[in-house]
Amino acid sequence: MASVEKQIKEHIEQARGGSIFYPADFEEYGSIEAVNVALHRLVKLNIIKRLAFGIYAKPIKSKLIGDVYPGAEDVAKAIARRDNARLLPTGAYAQNRLGLSTQVPMKLVYFTDGPARKIKVGKTTILFKKASPRKIALQGEISKLVVMALSDIGKGNVTTDEENRILSLLKKEKPELLKHDIRMAPRWIAEIMVKAL
Repeated sequence: MASVEKQIKEHIEQARGGSIFYPADFEEYGSIEAVNVALHRLVKLNIIKRLAFGIYAKPIKSKLIGDVYPGAEDVAKAIARRDNARLLPTGAYAQNRLGLSTQVPMKLVYFTDGPARKIKVGKTTILFKKASPRKIALQGEISKLVVMALSDIGKGNVTTDEENRILSLLKKEKPELLKHDIRMAPRWIAEIMVKAL
């Protein structure tokens, strides 16, 4: 029978570049101790990279810039998939995603219905905070970002340019999701969002 390391290496080699792995992904190959030792060796061999504690990734090979690894946002989404949890970007990060701010935050803060935790990926910190059921119930990809961005900007602080940008983005949202999220949003935010219908 092949060694734990060889089996894990073969598994990783068959995965696409940019895939994210956890020790639990390889529990069928051996004990958690044997898996951790194998992963440590594969990091030393540059087959995978350790992104954070217990989180590894296979690089995407680029002829132009060499190995490319998943970013903090990819890691956050992978953790949410693994935990079967929903994520909601907050604050400055939501503003950046919508193009309301050019600042790339060094801390990505998400509301989640999964476990609260803090993870460091390179120079970026990912913070998962427990959300109220009402917040996490937001459904539209654009409209949920709008609710979070406007909450961060604050009532009475939204400029005409920001409102126009938000309304042009909301026109791309699925109408049924937009209507749902308007019902879930705080009243002052709902009053802005309804203009996109």
